[in-house]
Amino acid sequence: MPAHATAAVSHPTLAAPPATAWDEALLRRYDKSGPRYTSYPTALAFNEQFTADDFTQALERSNQSQRPLSLYVHVPFCRKICFYCACNKIATKNTQLAEPYLSRLDREMVLTARHLDTQRPVQQLHWGGGTPTFLSLAQMSDLIDRLDARFGLSMSPDRDYAIEIDPREADVFTLRHLQSLGFNRLSLGVQDLNPQVQKAINRVQPRVLTETLMDEAHRLSFRSLNLDLIYGLPFQTEQSFADTLQQVIELNPARLSVFNYAHMPTRFAPQRRINEEDLPSADEKLAILHTTIEMLTSAGYVHIGMDHFARPDDSLAVAQRNGSLQRNFQGYSSHAQCDLIGLGVSAISRVDDVYAQNPTSLEHFEAALDQGRLATAKGLRLNQDDLIRRDVIERLMCDMRIDLAAVGQRWGIDAADYFSPVLEQLHAAEQDGLLIRDGLSLSATPTGRLLIRHLAMAFDAYLSGQSSQRYSKIM
Repeated sequence: MPAHATAAVSHPTLAAPPATAWDEALLRRYDKSGPRYTSYPTALAFNEQFTADDFTQALERSNQSQRPLSLYVHVPFCRKICFYCACNKIATKNTQLAEPYLSRLDREMVLTARHLDTQRPVQQLHWGGGTPTFLSLAQMSDLIDRLDARFGLSMSPDRDYAIEIDPREADVFTLRHLQSLGFNRLSLGVQDLNPQVQKAINRVQPRVLTETLMDEAHRLSFRSLNLDLIYGLPFQTEQSFADTLQQVIELNPARLSVFNYAHMPTRFAPQRRINEEDLPSADEKLAILHTTIEMLTSAGYVHIGMDHFARPDDSLAVAQRNGSLQRNFQGYSSHAQCDLIGLGVSAISRVDDVYAQNPTSLEHFEAALDQGRLATAKGLRLNQDDLIRRDVIERLMCDMRIDLAAVGQRWGIDAADYFSPVLEQLHAAEQDGLLIRDGLSLSATPTGRLLIRHLAMAFDAYLSGQSSQRYSKIM
């Protein structure tokens, strides 16, 4: 990576986002399929010529930067399959099946840590899945002990240690145990509180389960609590989802993720259990989204972007205001400039100038580690153009604006010339009121914020060679 790319960048203080405009016809016209840009280039650009050796070299190069570390651990087990799910998971009720997996995770940690300066602080830790709380309390303790032994975990007050929780599989003792292990942020899967919707997605979850955990989390002073909701599920209507939102607002989480359900039954087998006729129409989905944004912003939440909302004093909203918000494989993050190490089946790492992904097959993941090598299945080393465009797309997705002149200074390029085709491509969006251009400064309008993925797509050099069917709709 060029020296000028790693220099610290000062950011102007970002103003609070304006009230969201709503132009249904315009939104429908721009509702195309496209990436969510949890990375750039996206995972579709990763290739199998990228090997474990390439990844280990990147790990060693990254030590020169002394960037903090972020660890993601994928726990693929679930006791029950939710029909909407597109995650990499294994359905089983037998927690003993996790034991061999935890042993393989430890091997992966050892092989990874060999190439890292483990004095670098672990500022972020995230357990996702699957259902991390599928693990027994003893298994959770064991996994934390292994992570600490290999990487050295932190008890710094500003650490961000999060875990995804299924309220059907956790209780107050689980939360107390997680707190003792060092977790300070929780993400609870709710999806919808309507019983008819819950039955249709095979996730019956009475409100009292969520409410009990949230009360205990507040009592234990977890720093931040996130609830996951999904719109576009079977039997949802604008009114039914408004009822769910009203209950959620009463629960008062610090953050909310309201995801757009992408129905892709040819790619994700569990979704074949959902009757397409029961799904809300495109118009109904737009109405649900409109109501969601109105209700949450009226309740005091900041629309961070995409599907994320946060209270103004939450670290996500603070990071967006000061220009340090980051986008990664878990969505938006308040801890910028970390090297992300992904551990477990299907996990993706972002280290130095590479992405490296593990196999999505548990069998292949285990076989590689049993042979004493990292399980890297594919990846990508970014070239100069990739790095420049990643910078632009990430800042646009996080800040809702981009100063291309500043990008030019950071990377030593003539931005007006470099991005001339992009600016031409964005002319229609400017005419339609999605962005305001002032020289080389582009700012998304309230409507443009809803279509930020579309604006980012103009900077994507890979899209023309990819099938749009692999991506979800923007809205």
